[in-house]
Amino acid sequence: MAVIHETPPPPAAAVQPRNSLGGRLSRMLYARPKARLTGLLLLPLGWLGVLYIGSLILLFITAFWRTDSFTSKVIPAFTLENFIEIITVPAYQQTALRTIGIALAVTVLCAALALPLGLYMAKVASPKMRAALAIGITLPLWAGYLVKVFSWRITFSSGGPLDWLLAPLGLAGPGYGTAALVITLAYLWFPYMAVPVYNAFRQIPDSLFDASSDLGAKAWSTVWTVAVPLLKPAFVAGSIFTFSLSLGDYIAAQFVGGKTQVIGTVIASNINLNPPLAAAFGTVPILVVVLYLFLARKSGALKQL
Repeated sequence: MAVIHETPPPPAAAVQPRNSLGGRLSRMLYARPKARLTGLLLLPLGWLGVLYIGSLILLFITAFWRTDSFTSKVIPAFTLENFIEIITVPAYQQTALRTIGIALAVTVLCAALALPLGLYMAKVASPKMRAALAIGITLPLWAGYLVKVFSWRITFSSGGPLDWLLAPLGLAGPGYGTAALVITLAYLWFPYMAVPVYNAFRQIPDSLFDASSDLGAKAWSTVWTVAVPLLKPAFVAGSIFTFSLSLGDYIAAQFVGGKTQVIGTVIASNINLNPPLAAAFGTVPILVVVLYLFLARKSGALKQL
């Protein structure tokens, strides 16, 4: 005689009443895919829209206010004095141009280093060497920001490790200044350029290099005529990070920049004395980055990412 095993009913707590609030909400979301998507994106969009974009809107609003010269109190009255001061004062003009130049120099330096390194890792290095280089490239991302900047401050200090290494050659390090700042920022943001370039090199078929070699092209001629055009989207993607991060950085300038003034240091020095002027100056890197993204989009490289 066969024994029939009956499955025990689920616990009462696990059964959700059909007419309960949870049951009605579940049926409504099941029947409306757009409502489900809205519910999933509500919190991240709220974070982006309210906290991030909202703070930028408040920044722009504050930039049109003014500070009372006698009481140092911020007065919410519309004025263009802050923007006029940024445009007309030579010191502010030089600071803005210097910051943009430093950001461009960091981007060019990172691209120049990422090109041969990415080629070697993708096409020449052994798997063990590739793994070791990958760890070395991403190593700056593992340590704290202040630790990395302070290590470069020690390196560029007078009589520091760099001076000790160059002393037998009769040379000395650059010391604190613009050169030290460019090198430090390139070290900080190099992974954001190296990783896209390396991945782009891996996607280039070896047959293209072989065909170029068969046609008589030399190694670097092949790189410039075959690889570099195909790497354009990777360079653009990496430059967006290296340029924008260098443009907004000011802590590195305080540690290794010496007397070099950048937009961030001017904003930091005015944030308590003249907040509207600091807010107006804060719009400069935002506008520069927006213009940079527009030019990158017009180049067509973003469409190939």
